[in-house]
Amino acid sequence: EVQLVESGGGLVQPGGSLRLNCAASGLTFSSYAMSWVRQAPGKGLEWVSGITSSCGRTNNADSVKGRFTTYRDNAKNTLYLQMNRLKTEDTAVYYCATGWPPTTVRGQGTQVTVSS
Repeated sequence: EVQLVESGGGLVQPGGSLRLNCAASGLTFSSYAMSWVRQAPGKGLEWVSGITSSCGRTNNADSVKGRFTTYRDNAKNTLYLQMNRLKTEDTAVYYCATGWPPTTVRGQGTQVTVSS
């Protein structure tokens, strides 16, 4: 059974940084492209970032380009999302998902709240 467990969320002031982690099990992690998606209060799911399985090529949504970086450690079966210069509009529940484009296989999510 595939399990994805996100962590690292929290409350941060505008302009601050957070790093999200996604620990994967039950799959050959290195064979999977992965994505980060988020859901803000009252809104639908938004794709945030994707990364390929092996070479680690990435791309981000325009809303986070230049501020967020996705990377992975295949030896640790872990996906990361480094978020810098956070804005209030980044407030959301963040999920990691298998695939790029993302599939419906996601973790339980981690809350990120950006507020002064």
